[in-house]
Amino acid sequence: MAPNSTFTSETIAAGFHALSDPLRIQVLELLRSQELCVCDLCDHLGTTQSKLSFHLKTLKEAGLVRARQEGRWIYYSLNLPQFVALEQYLAEFRRFSPILPTRPCET
Repeated sequence: MAPNSTFTSETIAAGFHALSDPLRIQVLELLRSQELCVCDLCDHLGTTQSKLSFHLKTLKEAGLVRARQEGRWIYYSLNLPQFVALEQYLAEFRRFSPILPTRPCET
């Protein structure tokens, strides 16, 4: 696979880790159409703010969401460039990894 300077093991792992939880996927689905505050996310997901805060922190650390504060509310939106980076990372496997039949082990 051709190396890409935008990819590091840590950022790729953090991105896929963030995508590995169903609640975080639901958060991302809600943010696809608009920026939302924590209270709206809690209402849509039927969860507590403390539970959601943990998941939002994971998404932020992975760079998948952005947060901005307005008054006492924090609004979240998708950070699309990070999704593009994950998509490009996966695309490199398709482009640079030929599918070859396995060789038998000789042990």
